[in-house]
Amino acid sequence: MNRNQEIDSIIEALQQFFPVKNKPYPLHEPLFAGNEWEYLKECLNTNWVSSAGPFVDQFEQHLITYTGIKHAVAVVNGTAALHICLLLAGVEPGDEVLIPSLTFVATANAVRYCGAVPHFVDNERTTLGLDPYKLGDYLKEITEVKVRGCFNKQTGRRIKALLPMHTFGHPVDIEPLEQLSIQYQLALVEDAAESLGSYYKGRHTGSWGMAAAVSFNGNKVITTGGGGAILTNDPKMAQMAKHLTTTAKLPHRWAFEHDQVGYNYRLPNINAALGCAQMEQIEERIEQKRNLANQYSTAFKQIKAVQWFAEPASARSNYWLNVLLLDNSFETRRDEILDALHNHGYLARPAWRLLHSLKPYLHCPRSDLTVAEQLERQIITLPSTPVQGGSHE
Repeated sequence: MNRNQEIDSIIEALQQFFPVKNKPYPLHEPLFAGNEWEYLKECLNTNWVSSAGPFVDQFEQHLITYTGIKHAVAVVNGTAALHICLLLAGVEPGDEVLIPSLTFVATANAVRYCGAVPHFVDNERTTLGLDPYKLGDYLKEITEVKVRGCFNKQTGRRIKALLPMHTFGHPVDIEPLEQLSIQYQLALVEDAAESLGSYYKGRHTGSWGMAAAVSFNGNKVITTGGGGAILTNDPKMAQMAKHLTTTAKLPHRWAFEHDQVGYNYRLPNINAALGCAQMEQIEERIEQKRNLANQYSTAFKQIKAVQWFAEPASARSNYWLNVLLLDNSFETRRDEILDALHNHGYLARPAWRLLHSLKPYLHCPRSDLTVAEQLERQIITLPSTPVQGGSHE
């Protein structure tokens, strides 16, 4: 089979799932198949549409029950959740925070909101997340642990936190990262924006760090329109998260007293109502996505140009986005393949552009990023809404 036939084979595989011609198939679409209309009408009928109301509390309880994490604080988006997590972790202006270069830009932006500096480290192929073993060797080389914390010998700055991200919903190998965080006195915060419904060694993502951020953007497994949440097992941290995200206002029947700089980050009740209806469907939604992933796995097995990415052995993934890895001989044709897919209505995407190559982050510290750079050339994400294709219609 020649190289153009391989591209045709990729398109033919997708046609099994998305057969309607001249119809665009987005990367991920929201699904509304439950009580969404009923709950939204209740908000309108009762006038509870803003940042207070019963659905906010219900939504937070849904998250607690589903993830097994003790506390949840609903906020306006996942980036706001990350920002607050880092503040709660003690990240201060001038600190460095270790993050993958292969992640959505919000991970780095949240670090900068704190006045801190992203420090980019490499990914691994088995999880698409941070490589704990390469990171361990790197920290051994460039850091010095003092009474006041871990310091970068090259820049003189404190390295305060470690911020792994569960890429496309696949859990990072977080247990050795947790061990590194203890060894080097780093606050461990999880960017779990994409991984609601994913588990590492039987524990839901977001339960390993001192805090975690989740996103409910319109393209996520469930959506509140825009929205996010802070997850933590620490009651004091949860209390402070709720305080900071409600403008740090002290409780009072009528007075406006604020005891520190806070943020207007609380999720409106009308968005939480949407989230409650979505959470009622989440187990079925995850099962549908895993079924689609299994079918994708079979469909792409015989195509030599690509490898379908399967969940890591230690994990159960939500398969938020299904991923193809191009063979080394095809990675230079990534954009050609994407063009061909788009021409047929399949709105596939590459990975994000590596953050260390973006203008705001060109001068940030970084480790060797060989694997992340190769993954950027090889990743193609596929339409992943479960009810769109094949036997799911």
